[in-house]
Amino acid sequence: MAALMRSVSGWGAVRFLGPGLLPGPARRSVRALRRRPLQILYPQSEGGPRLKGSERRPAPQQERLPAADGHSGPAAVPKGQPAGPLRPASLDGLSYEKAFPGDKRLAKVVTIVKSKKFRDQHRKILLEGRRLITDALGAGALLQTLFFSTVESLKELPLEKLKHVKLIKVKFEEIKMWSDLVTPQGAMGIFVRPEHSQMKYPAAQQENAIPLFLICDNIRDPGNLGTILRSAVAAGCSKVLLTKGCVDVWEPKVLRAGMGAHFRIPVISNLEWEVVPNYLTNSTRVHVADHSYLGAENHTAPPESLATSEQSGAPSRTNVRRMEYGESNSEDGEREFPLSLPAVGAQCHYHDWAQEQTAIVIGGETHGLSLEALLLVEKTRGKRLYIPMVPDVDSLNSAMAASVLLFEGRRQLLFKEANADRTKRT
Repeated sequence: MAALMRSVSGWGAVRFLGPGLLPGPARRSVRALRRRPLQILYPQSEGGPRLKGSERRPAPQQERLPAADGHSGPAAVPKGQPAGPLRPASLDGLSYEKAFPGDKRLAKVVTIVKSKKFRDQHRKILLEGRRLITDALGAGALLQTLFFSTVESLKELPLEKLKHVKLIKVKFEEIKMWSDLVTPQGAMGIFVRPEHSQMKYPAAQQENAIPLFLICDNIRDPGNLGTILRSAVAAGCSKVLLTKGCVDVWEPKVLRAGMGAHFRIPVISNLEWEVVPNYLTNSTRVHVADHSYLGAENHTAPPESLATSEQSGAPSRTNVRRMEYGESNSEDGEREFPLSLPAVGAQCHYHDWAQEQTAIVIGGETHGLSLEALLLVEKTRGKRLYIPMVPDVDSLNSAMAASVLLFEGRRQLLFKEANADRTKRT
């Protein structure tokens, strides 16, 4: 019977056999077949009914959700996580979102903000760490987006100033991947680049400010520029001017080395030398940092003797490439430089030089001082200030030279102010 049933094709019935021709077990099998008919399955290769396009099970689609920068894109949701890259949460009345790990859109936002081209076009800066973010908020800088790794790191910030900020909680591993620090603090903020005229500087800094200005010329190293700004704050400078050719003052390395100096005193960058006097008073006397007095008395030295020292923190030898006003009369197109340099005398840094309104020019270590700086010093009857050092020592680092001169200028100005007060009382 079993062989007979196997030979029957999928018709589902055995009509050619009568009930009386089958033995008892066979009849019971037929009755069982009649009660539970066979279900014939058609393989895909042998034809049979197929699901229509509208009846097929739809494939799971990846949701398109808004990205952190406002654009929509596919969400990278890890396995086992619910759909959507952000989960809402709150802390002390502040709403924040939890981002899933691996969301590349958030990393892309931070990477773009760290590029100088993006900062210039969209006027955005990136600040990392509790101190920088707190100082920026205290000065009135506008924070747009804050990434933080733990609730504890968020509580370290002034919560009352985060009410209208987009807060996103991410994994610490994500911040560590974005950060340039060895040990990140777990907080990064995207700010609108502040304007010095709209900043609210600390009252203690303004009360202790002295009429001393700092001009940075060709400072290319981010660490040096940040340290110079930090020294300017500590010495009580009124403002810092950066000419074109200096490194971007909002670069992350400059911000870290400055330790919040950007938000304590006015820092005005990317200035042409023609407009520098507009930021100084008419009575300001400008001096230039000089690592040596050699050549100060001889103003007719040939240009070949003015090669810039690669390690000069405050070089006295002007960068020849910046002498752009020389005439080009030779056949090969080379410029013929002037035979004389600006007549600027030299003196030791601890002699009397700080007046009621004083400015100091600090040159870069590689490119040195520009000719425009020496012309401004000559115009304001300033001096070359050199720092005596042990023989055979080339020069100081530009940041160290700036610190020495700034604090010496502060000492002289405060000493004169104290003498003036004693004279009035007597």
